[in-house]
Amino acid sequence: MSIRPIEVPKWGLTMEEGTLSRWLIEAGQPFSKGDELCEIETSKIANALEASFDSVLRRILVQPGVTLPVGALLAVAAPADVDDAAIDAWLAARQGAAPASVPATDIADPATAMSELRVVASNPAPQGLPASSGVPAALCGQTPDSVSATSHALRLAQREGIDLSRVCGSGRDGRISVADIEQAVQAVGGQLALQNPSRPSAERGDDSTVAATPIARRLARSRGIDLRDCRATGSRGRVCRADVEALVARAGLYATADQSAGQDSGRVEQPMSTMRRTIAARLQSSKQEAPHYRVCMDLDLEAMLELKDTLNHAAPALKLSVNDLMIKATAHALMAVPQLNAQYDAQRQVVTGFADADIAVAVAIDGGLITPIIPAANRRSLTEISDMMRDLATRAQAGTLRPSEFQGGSFSISNLGMYGVSQFDAIINPPQVAILALGAAEQRAVVRDGGICARRQLTASLSSDHRVIDGAVAATFLRELRRLVETPALLMV
Repeated sequence: MSIRPIEVPKWGLTMEEGTLSRWLIEAGQPFSKGDELCEIETSKIANALEASFDSVLRRILVQPGVTLPVGALLAVAAPADVDDAAIDAWLAARQGAAPASVPATDIADPATAMSELRVVASNPAPQGLPASSGVPAALCGQTPDSVSATSHALRLAQREGIDLSRVCGSGRDGRISVADIEQAVQAVGGQLALQNPSRPSAERGDDSTVAATPIARRLARSRGIDLRDCRATGSRGRVCRADVEALVARAGLYATADQSAGQDSGRVEQPMSTMRRTIAARLQSSKQEAPHYRVCMDLDLEAMLELKDTLNHAAPALKLSVNDLMIKATAHALMAVPQLNAQYDAQRQVVTGFADADIAVAVAIDGGLITPIIPAANRRSLTEISDMMRDLATRAQAGTLRPSEFQGGSFSISNLGMYGVSQFDAIINPPQVAILALGAAEQRAVVRDGGICARRQLTASLSSDHRVIDGAVAATFLRELRRLVETPALLMV
């Protein structure tokens, strides 16, 4: 009688957590291998989790809207003839309460399993550790001295008997906060009741040395919040107002001044999605760590637009766009100036170059953006690039891209021309070293042969990481890109 877990999958190397969107089947419903069980949203995509075996969904443990780390238990599957007591014993064994002699995935005798579980449950907690009814055994233990954590997190861990080495910290350099402990306990099926979360200001420790904005410090003082418990996301590593409000929200202390006065401020507060949080963290890190600089150049599109119209007229099913041609031209330019076709590992201080141009193209989707990749764009025909880009953009909007189709890439393009934007600066997508921002194709007055005439042009802005790319190299790339755009026949060879 096999009892098997349904867990948060790992879709791609960078996936660390997923948010359960909805269940597609109900508890008690049988399913077959390949059936879709639930939908999970990651930082980039929302995919359906498919069953890898035949069974019955016996127990749902997580409700929609909950975010859990990879590998966390979502539900339990077992044949219909498996007793509920056996499932209870299996869950206890998975959380570490059952002895090693009780199998974690296949319990043959429910009565035996429950009797062994009662023996374990009757044993006292390890000596020196306080008993805790809400902390699963998987997190119990003593915290090593080497663990980095806030003072309040250390006190909470000591009181509840939690080993902080088993908790992932979200603070700087992995520092663990009270919120991290709460999330870890909930992820393994426990519930932690904080004692007096709204401690008065008089009980706060000395957080005067914590770098914080003035408004964040005032708000923390008024709410009895210790700034050392806040995750610092503000400029120059300071705690900002949003950090304090996030901690207040997690502790369930939200009561604004307007609400306490019985007034409706008309504000609507909505937590950031997993995707939005990931975008915010990556781009903030990129701006803080990579010294950006920009090089801009106007590109004349007359010849390229003429080629596009000619090809689309000759083959109506082709439907080439300016974006398709710019991807092809960029790939060729990267082959001519390979320094930009690279990734930079800041920790190891190593630059990795690539033989082909795997170009990531920013696509706006609901709630954020994603960068599907055209692999080896330098070796693909215009037809291949056009078909692939259309397919990737469609599946990006539907949230059905595979991780391999949007993770990685050696260079990025962001095109806002379709919105009428003339020029803009883009933020580098780490670990890449440059990104090309393309504005709208528009009629401009230019000087040709001593006279003023109207020409269709666009402005290309190249953002580069000065740790790796010097200005002369960036200028050389744009010059090569302009040559290819203004002589598009070179793209056909």
